[in-house]
Amino acid sequence: MESVKNAAKSATDSGSQFKPGHKVPISDQQPPGLESELKGPKPQDENVPTEDGGYQRYKAAGKLSGKRAIITGGDSGIGRATAILFAMEGADSLIAYLPDEEKDAQETQRRVQAEGRKCVLFPTDLTSSENCKKVVEKALAELGGIDILFNNHAYQMMVKDIQDLSEEQWHRTFNTNIHPFFYLAKYVLPHMGDGSTIINNASINAYIGRPDLLDYTSTKGAIVSFTRGLSNQYLSRGVRVNAVAPGPVWTPLIPATMTHDAQDQFTSPMGRPSQPSEIATCVVFLASTDSMSVSGQTIHCNGGVIVNG
Repeated sequence: MESVKNAAKSATDSGSQFKPGHKVPISDQQPPGLESELKGPKPQDENVPTEDGGYQRYKAAGKLSGKRAIITGGDSGIGRATAILFAMEGADSLIAYLPDEEKDAQETQRRVQAEGRKCVLFPTDLTSSENCKKVVEKALAELGGIDILFNNHAYQMMVKDIQDLSEEQWHRTFNTNIHPFFYLAKYVLPHMGDGSTIINNASINAYIGRPDLLDYTSTKGAIVSFTRGLSNQYLSRGVRVNAVAPGPVWTPLIPATMTHDAQDQFTSPMGRPSQPSEIATCVVFLASTDSMSVSGQTIHCNGGVIVNG
């Protein structure tokens, strides 16, 4: 216990976190962004905040013992944190990511393996339905089955006015953010049984209607509706489908896709952005039997923004 306290104190003293009122460091990266090149505080992946402003290591309870998961966008951010927490809870995973994110993906694999679990790497472009099918086939071959699908990956790029939003970007965003969710769910469901779960990553933007992310916001609204409809299809067959709708979260997506003005205002009512681990704990909940009565729902892990829906 003392080592945990010391680790939390060290994290606080070293400035490796955001306290209320602290702003993210303004910086730039080329999309899709790499966690290994992120400036300022490193995202917390397996450490969760404590009431005294420090961190403590996530306390696992074997909630996913023996489970097998596909996690898209698993190289960094929320995907990486989820892979690590899943491993701590006893699950193996396959993570899908873009080839440009190989360095981050290998770090995720290293940290999952440090927890004694398997992490299969699968670099690919998920906008292709054939590639999504290959993801499922690879998971079946390497993990022996699939119990959890976490559709997590996304693309965004800020544009303030619809007149400046190109049709090419509109199509790219939909081709990345919603179509692969359909492909992967379609291909994975024949291999899922009672107790299996699908979790989709939506966004607070689907509820607040963020104007400078019109295409991204639209896809996130589609994900919420997709979640509800798919849940209604498969709940009677023993498969639950839910979503998380994060608010601001400190990940490489921020410096890679947001303007300096937007980064300067990147916070929430709790006075700071969330950490990836804080979203990953919600994903663990939805993947585990703790949430057996929850399906077709969206968890609003957004730092205190009040939404309806």
